[in-house]
Amino acid sequence: MESEKRAFLQIHPKDNVLVALRDLQEGTEISFNGVTLVLHQDVAAKHKFTINAIPKDGEVYMYGVLVGRVNRDLLPGERLDVDNLRHAAEAFRLGERKLDWHKPDSSKIAGKTFKGYHRSNGTVGTANHWLVIPMVFCENRNVLTLKAALEEKLGYRVESKDYSDEVDGLIARYQSGASVDELLATDLSSVKSNTGSKRLFPNVDGIKFLNHDMGCGGTRLDSDALCGLLAGYIVHPNVAGATVLSLGCQHAQASILSEEIFKRDPHFGKPLYIFEQQLEGTEQTLMEKALKATFAGLVEANRQTRLPAGLDKLCIGLECGGSDGFSGISANPALGYLSDMLVSVGGSVILSEFPELCGVEQELSDRCIDEATAEKFMHLMRTYNAKAEADGSGFYMNPSPGNIRDGLITDAIKSAGAAKKGGTSPVTNVVDYPGLANKPGLNLLCTPGNDVESTTAEVAAGANVVLFTTGLGTPTGNPVTPVVKVSTNTKTYEKMPDIIDINCGTIIDGEETIEEAAHRLLDYVLAVASGEVTSKAVLLGQDDFIPWRRGVSL
Repeated sequence: MESEKRAFLQIHPKDNVLVALRDLQEGTEISFNGVTLVLHQDVAAKHKFTINAIPKDGEVYMYGVLVGRVNRDLLPGERLDVDNLRHAAEAFRLGERKLDWHKPDSSKIAGKTFKGYHRSNGTVGTANHWLVIPMVFCENRNVLTLKAALEEKLGYRVESKDYSDEVDGLIARYQSGASVDELLATDLSSVKSNTGSKRLFPNVDGIKFLNHDMGCGGTRLDSDALCGLLAGYIVHPNVAGATVLSLGCQHAQASILSEEIFKRDPHFGKPLYIFEQQLEGTEQTLMEKALKATFAGLVEANRQTRLPAGLDKLCIGLECGGSDGFSGISANPALGYLSDMLVSVGGSVILSEFPELCGVEQELSDRCIDEATAEKFMHLMRTYNAKAEADGSGFYMNPSPGNIRDGLITDAIKSAGAAKKGGTSPVTNVVDYPGLANKPGLNLLCTPGNDVESTTAEVAAGANVVLFTTGLGTPTGNPVTPVVKVSTNTKTYEKMPDIIDINCGTIIDGEETIEEAAHRLLDYVLAVASGEVTSKAVLLGQDDFIPWRRGVSL
């Protein structure tokens, strides 16, 4: 029956659980494959219930892979939860190459282009930013001083709502004797808009200030990784040049940064100004030199204009955060189809968040183009998980309370859905943090599951657009690369229109197929990449930047 088809879904023929597509009440009869079962509890949308009886310690399959074992005997129609299901995943080993994939019809996107900034090394930017970067946290205040001096004067201050009028209203009500309940019921409907200055440099999208809390005091592993990360941002196609402030005595030396830049671009030719405070002397001398250099760099950056580029110049980061039980059946597969489309015409995609690939290691390692690449992937997964377990938190602890509340009970369930973002194409490259991962094809990049740390790393690896799926809603953005937020369900999209760009809940609602959603997504990506549409994260000035700290502090 049509109503029952919309009520639940079996994702893979091997699965022994169904996903509720809408809230189902206790006692509801479910007809599936000629069998009728009765739900023993209410099952909220996004959650799972058993098809058959499963004995204690029996296996649960979703997406065709092992995602957990049950803690007690379960009857048909029982809801899975944290009490009756625990994480479990298949072991993995080096297997045979499985390089056949579901290559989409590329004729549908043949000839599509975007307008970007062409760099001397052959990459193309979807934006044109100037960076101001501290080599160490000691320089954060100077960076913020530059921000205060430059941002508003040059027209780059983000226009955001000023809530001072609302505060004035609350003060007035309080002073007039309003009770706590009356204060809570106050209608704060007044709106005050801040108007920024007109941009002096219209071809420069922004000056971005990448403050952080690293560079010294931690391990050399972390300071060297920071230099690599910052080098990735400096050579990034969305960046025209950079001003770098160094104290001088820290672990993260400017010389190491220069070496990392050379590794990524041996013919690096962008404007790069590095100032060391301990050499310059007074703060005023440092700041005046940095201001003049930055202003001159902006003049040079402003000479660049957008020109047409093919889809092979796109490198899309694939990210998810605030995931829910619909992520793996709506937005993530749509990204996967888009990934396959892009790969089919020579583009690049980056799949990261290694803790959220737990349980699908065999499939991904088998898809690696050669055994050496597969071995590297498996080594990184095992090493990372072992380090996490040594620190008291293995991959199995990845799901957040929000994930669990919305149906992602085990890490293997979350991972099996998260991996759908990578489509079906062969894995052409496996990269450890913070390296470049922009080879044509599907790149695997070792990062944490943390949304901002992973997005920060994907951009350093070369992503000039990030597609970010979310079921619960998250404002995550990036300083230099537009982050396009894709909702897995219509409810979240309609509830949070200020932070979410695209709705893939249409797939759950039966309004479009995964393929149709993927083509709609691609059209939106091209508009964003061309500067014709501004993503919500950019509009909000959501410039999230968190380097991954892998070592301990000394």
